[in-house]
Amino acid sequence: MQLISLHSHHGVELCDWPAQDALSGVVGTIGEPDFGATALAELNRWMPLAWWSVYTLFEDAPPVLHAHGIYGGVPNGTLESWQVYRASLYRRDATFVQARELAATGSTGLVHWDANEIPPEHRSAIYSRHDLRERLSIVTGTERQGLLAINLYRHLAQPALSADAIDAVGQMARPLVACVNRHITLRARQTIGSPLLDRLTSREKEVCERLLKGWTQDGIAADLGLTPATVKTYRDRAFRRLSIRYRHELFALVAGPEGRL
Repeated sequence: MQLISLHSHHGVELCDWPAQDALSGVVGTIGEPDFGATALAELNRWMPLAWWSVYTLFEDAPPVLHAHGIYGGVPNGTLESWQVYRASLYRRDATFVQARELAATGSTGLVHWDANEIPPEHRSAIYSRHDLRERLSIVTGTERQGLLAINLYRHLAQPALSADAIDAVGQMARPLVACVNRHITLRARQTIGSPLLDRLTSREKEVCERLLKGWTQDGIAADLGLTPATVKTYRDRAFRRLSIRYRHELFALVAGPEGRL
């Protein structure tokens, strides 16, 4: 396992034309329903990658999947693997322990695992089962001590990632995190009309719709002419009706079944 802080990479410019072209392509897929597949195809214009998955991990709640995809004709086990992972495996996942510590400092970093280094249960259920060679994750902190992980996988049919390739991903990390965060926000906005919110009162729905747009509690209060305390009351009532406790669970609830398996 290799953990790399990217603090020293702040301000690095992408001078590699294939990297710039790939990033431009990813930008063009933001907010699209097939973002997972099309963004990975764009990244493959720059670097060979078999799978990717994008999810948020939390200390006290199940993880939420934001995107996944395959490229190059390898078998598609991404969603099956996510179901196994979210069912229980995430509770015993030790591969992000040091990454959490890094993200808690406000840093973005890389964590690289060879499949042979992954703990046996995890390795057997995901890596050995699907012939995955390694995982390189871009990790960064989110609100409420969550960890956003952009996971890039190579298949056994592909060569191992070189030191230069890992460094190249480090240079791409912050722009790619920005793309993913923008995609998550846009998809949340697109699901505001979810019938799941129809079970709420009009005020509760107004508050939740603004939460899905990324508004702060103070911003919602100003927009609706309420006090922040009143906004919190409506939010808490809405969350009780929806049987959730946190904002990220609201995103997962309206995002569809993949985030809730």
